[in-house]
Amino acid sequence: MEIVLIALLTITAAAVGTLTGFGTSTIMVPVLLLWLPLPQTLLLVGVVHWFGNIWKITLFRQGFDWRLVLWFGIPGIILTWFGAQFIFSVSDQALSRTLGVFIIAYTIFLFIKPSFKFKQNAITAVIGGALSGFFAGIFGIGGAIRSAFLTAFNLPKAIYIATAGAIGLVIDSARLLTYWTGGSRLLELPYWSLIIFIPASLVGAQLAKKVVDRIAQRNFRFVVVAFLFGVGVKLLFWP
Repeated sequence: MEIVLIALLTITAAAVGTLTGFGTSTIMVPVLLLWLPLPQTLLLVGVVHWFGNIWKITLFRQGFDWRLVLWFGIPGIILTWFGAQFIFSVSDQALSRTLGVFIIAYTIFLFIKPSFKFKQNAITAVIGGALSGFFAGIFGIGGAIRSAFLTAFNLPKAIYIATAGAIGLVIDSARLLTYWTGGSRLLELPYWSLIIFIPASLVGAQLAKKVVDRIAQRNFRFVVVAFLFGVGVKLLFWP
């Protein structure tokens, strides 16, 4: 029964994660913590998230920005390693609430100034990659920070999703390696359950693509910002 419920959770989270470019971990981590310790939760979600990024790249392969992938990805890998070291020793509630306040303030600003966007330059992307990598390592939810920066570039939706997937793939590879070498293992679930969870993430991604195809480009950014606001509220009040 647990495996069936986690599979349904994976479909839902993968659909949201593909649609918005983030959110898979944000949905899965709090629920899975009801069953699993934090290191095991982050390892399992990291595997699902890794494959979810593969689906984003595959389903939206017509859009890609290699410059952003490199600018985000390289500092993201480095800071992911540092962030992942904290999950075995640091209480994260204060940091979670701080992140929540930042995301809420940022999304309110975007609603007030919908035309705002960063210049697509190396400095902005490096900062965004470093922050998203660090928070991905600690919480497994670095995609929210990454999306906050990517939405400020106001990219076409296919480029936004494919680029977010490629950046996430690079960062997730680093943090999964760190979790594994740090001793995280799926002790509470059989490893064959991944044969169910991975295809479930593909089903969720395919459902999301159908939705994305129906959303007008002019409305897509507001959809992402609305989800970001929800993540900020969750981190502030339920860290």
